[in-house]
Amino acid sequence: MSTAYQEDISTHVLRRMKEGGFDFASIHPIEFYAVFPDEKRARTAAGKFQGESLNAQVSERDDGAWYLELSKVMYATYGGIGEFEQDFEAVIEPLGGEIEGWGVKHQVQRLQA
Repeated sequence: MSTAYQEDISTHVLRRMKEGGFDFASIHPIEFYAVFPDEKRARTAAGKFQGESLNAQVSERDDGAWYLELSKVMYATYGGIGEFEQDFEAVIEPLGGEIEGWGVKHQVQRLQA
């Protein structure tokens, strides 16, 4: 996936988070996702981030591919997310994996009618 394309997506997502009242002043677990052709490669990638992540989970998908979800506690900034995505990609791609993006869980504030 091209860096320019990812930057456009990240800009859009961060803008939507701001519009939704996301708390950018606090740190959050930011989740990064990748898919691998087999379990061994997914677990190898997960192991490369020990000590750096809050949580790394590897699971099999219905189509036989293996999914890696890596959570890193950090501020949700464009620069921080972009920098970590580059590090993530440097580990994922040589192992035959494909990055699927990033996300953060956020409690939506309800509007009063």
